[in-house]
Amino acid sequence: MRTYSKAVSAAVAAAALAAVTMASPASAASASVASATAVTIRVERASSEEVAEWRSQFTCPTNQVLTGRTHVGDENGLTTYHCSWIFINDEQVRVNILDWTPGMKESNSTYVAPANWALVGRSHSGDENGLTRYRPATLFWQGRQVLLTSATWTDQYKESSHTTHAPYNQVMTGRLHTGDENGKTRYQYATVTFAG
Repeated sequence: MRTYSKAVSAAVAAAALAAVTMASPASAASASVASATAVTIRVERASSEEVAEWRSQFTCPTNQVLTGRTHVGDENGLTTYHCSWIFINDEQVRVNILDWTPGMKESNSTYVAPANWALVGRSHSGDENGLTRYRPATLFWQGRQVLLTSATWTDQYKESSHTTHAPYNQVMTGRLHTGDENGKTRYQYATVTFAG
């Protein structure tokens, strides 16, 4: 009887040891995957440039995206574009600039970049009846696409007197404008994310 009890106890102990041994590599692998996908994202202001609104074609410098805009006055006023770098785990994200969009009448225009694309440029000629175009870009880190999620629109700004900056770790993905320089402008911003 005792021999049987000891044999069962030894078998249970051996099974428990095997289960622990089997679980350890799985737990280690799970922890390794978790740490491999955890990233630190940082959007950092890099540059600003002022241009004449009525005849401008602006694109952010290499590997930068739009994160803000300031405009004062009518079409003869000045527009300042604010651009930023994106870093993931302290490594710069690569920005692949795409072609300009077709022109749209500024006084009734809405542009939203396709999913996971950021804005890197804007072109405008003339007054509110002139044409506005946008320049989107795709974002890559270590050969994999960076995602832009949770897009939201800002409140309305008076076009002739406003400044907008992207919230924390967000980039510009769209713009809407109605009317002349006294009309309303809104911006869409989205959060930079990465799914490993």
